[in-house]
Amino acid sequence: MQFRTVAVFSIFAVGWLVQPQPLRADAANGERLARQWCANCHVIDPSGPSATLPQGPPSFRIAAGHLNLGELRAFLTHPHGQMPDLALTRSEIDDLIAYIETLR
Repeated sequence: MQFRTVAVFSIFAVGWLVQPQPLRADAANGERLARQWCANCHVIDPSGPSATLPQGPPSFRIAAGHLNLGELRAFLTHPHGQMPDLALTRSEIDDLIAYIETLR
């Protein structure tokens, strides 16, 4: 009986670990991060202020419409241009991507 319990738990644990990362991401935390770190230069949502930088996507909605998940992850992992290196964790990147995905 104990072996069966361990086996069932192991199957659920493996299933949770192998699910795609965006399913475990927290879009609400991504929005919080966006407002904290990104809103100074990018439009986070339609009610926000205008972007202050002429380069890069002026809004997250434009980024959501033009970049796929891999491209968003690559850019947030290794920012370039005048974008500062925020040294985001994988979890924070996943949360930001989950938030951007809500804008599609």
